[in-house]
Amino acid sequence: MSVEPTTISVRNGKFTPPVYRKGTGEPLLYFHGAGGLNKGWTPELDALSAHYDVIAPVHPGWDDTAGLDFIDDIHDLVLYYQDFADAMGLKSFFLAGHSIGGLFAAEFAAARPDMVKKLVLTCPVGLWIDETPVTDLFILLPHELPGVIFGDLTNPVIGELFKPPANEDEMAQSMYLQLTNFSATGKFIWPIPDKGLKKRIHRISAPTLILWGEQDKLTPPAYGPLFESLIANSHLVTVKGAGHMLPLENTPAWSKEITKFLG
Repeated sequence: MSVEPTTISVRNGKFTPPVYRKGTGEPLLYFHGAGGLNKGWTPELDALSAHYDVIAPVHPGWDDTAGLDFIDDIHDLVLYYQDFADAMGLKSFFLAGHSIGGLFAAEFAAARPDMVKKLVLTCPVGLWIDETPVTDLFILLPHELPGVIFGDLTNPVIGELFKPPANEDEMAQSMYLQLTNFSATGKFIWPIPDKGLKKRIHRISAPTLILWGEQDKLTPPAYGPLFESLIANSHLVTVKGAGHMLPLENTPAWSKEITKFLG
């Protein structure tokens, strides 16, 4: 299942993101969540690559990559991803995103509806309900995070993908990457993840699948119907037992819904 990333040049080398790619068929551009892609090619990406040409870039600033200094806000990031698509030769494609990657995907689809054939959003952030706030990641202690992002802490995938560091060097590297990724995430969602998507979301014209974990404690399931109500051609599917990490917690159910939707 191992896939090695390649480095591409965007804007004449100002950005050099690592890009994971595998599969054949229609191109599917995948925007990862706050945790980055430092664990490499994970099972949910592999499941999609059985049906599509999956292209998963590392966002600027995540996984200790450069480029975030050139991006001030969500609008800059959307322009960056237009340049990324140009560099990859992508004119029209499926687009999917998880968590903050869902925010990026929604903003891209709103800005460039001509480029997105179909859109998949999994537990996206980007909207706000006063009565049901999104959990603040930045005040959680390390031992509190699993209980917020996973629906079932007995799920074996947690032990498989989140093994304790083998030594102090691995622990230091893991902590460094987590701090780096949370810092990058904060640039786009702190102090709250409402950065104006609600004023632009009506521009999304692509058929849209919204996927949510029934036990999501980070972005509560109440946000699913809100996204569905604001995106004209969309439908919501909630997966029982899963939390915010739905793509990893129940990869078969998640990928089945996506392949059924994308065709």
